[in-house]
Parts: sequence; structure tokens; C-alpha cells
Amino acid sequence: MDAWTLIRDSFAPLPGKRILDIGCGPGALARRLVDAGAAVTGIDPGGAALARARETVPEARFESATGEALTFPDAGFDGAVMLNALHHVPDPAAALAEAARVLVPGGRLVVVEPLAEGSFFDALRPIEDETAVRAAAQAAIADALARRAYACRRDVTVERREHFESLDAFLARVSAVDPARAATIRDRRPVIAEAFHKAAAREADGRFGLVQPLRIHVLEPEAA
Repeated sequence: MDAWTLIRDSFAPLPGKRILDIGCGPGALARRLVDAGAAVTGIDPGGAALARARETVPEARFESATGEALTFPDAGFDGAVMLNALHHVPDPAAALAEAARVLVPGGRLVVVEPLAEGSFFDALRPIEDETAVRAAAQAAIADALARRAYACRRDVTVERREHFESLDAFLARVSAVDPARAATIRDRRPVIAEAFHKAAAREADGRFGLVQPLRIHVLEPEAA
């Protein structure tokens, strides 16, 4: 099972469902959700990402907002998704609370988070060490469950496998996620190259393979 399959199945049937994409980035997930029939609203604090999302998914609605301060009334969505987004939020606990607020009773939040392990993480670490922020995201989820703010309907870990023709292809990929990484890549390229070649598995077709474990929680807000 991959992350998309679990997201799709968590909201099935998707046609007509009002789905909030929290931290939508350039709109890749929103595109798949719309194609599956959902009515999608995406939020992101990045203006450039929102501009790309609007071009990529003109059928969806996109707004500038942060996960901690959603600009929507209570109970306005049937479901919400945070795809590789929670660890980027300065206050993940507040983002989880806001997601619960905007969901209808029985609505679900799917949180897909990379863990601080795997060969992809090892290759990324010299560029940006996300050990602390990834741990903070998992801690916020655990705390929300302990406080019974949410009930956990599923908790699974899957592996995302990516293949790269070269080091430069990998660097282009991680720079696209966060353009601010470009300066670090330029300044630390020899160290980054060493980490990449140590972490990546050389495959039969000559490409480099990297694996990132993703932990996926399907959460349902508990009734107050």
C-alpha cells in the first residue's frame, strides 16, 4: 500500500467530498483528489507554491494560510490531509487542533509524515537535518491521542521509494521542495555528495535508489 491509496480509501467514496489539503504545496495531491471527484480546498503559506497550485489545479480553491490558523468556519470539511506537512509547522499541536475544528462530525484527518530514518533521510541530512522537527510532529500526534482529542483509525508505516539518475537529479528534487536549500547545497556539495553516494543503492539500470519510511495516521476527532 502507498500513501495515495490510503488517503483515497480513508475518504471513500471521494466524489463530492469536501477535502482540505493542509500544506498543499504546488498542488500535486490536490490534482489527484480532484481527479478522483473531490471538492478540494488547499492552503499553504507560500505564495509561489500557491501560484503553481492554481495553475496545476484550476478546479480547486487555494488560500494563503498556516496550519495553526485556518481561515475557515467550524465543521466545513468532510476530510483533511497533511501530506509531508506537519513537521514543517512551527506548532504541530495547534495545527492538529485546527484540523479537528474544521472537520464535520465523523470527518477524518490523514497525516502522512516522513520518519527520521531511511536512506533518503540519510542523504538529505547534510542539507537539512529534520530529526528534531520530525520527532516533534510524531510527539504532537501521540499527545493528541493521549488526550483523546483524536481517535486513531489506522497507524501504518509504508516505504516511499524514489529513483534518481544522478546526484544532480536528487538535488533538484529536494530543492524543489524548499528553494532555500540551494545555498546549503552550493556551500556543502562535497559533503552532500558523499552522503548521497553512501546512502543510495545502485540499481541494475544504473539509477540510484533511496527509501523514505512514511508513517500514516488516519485520525478522527473525538466528540467534545
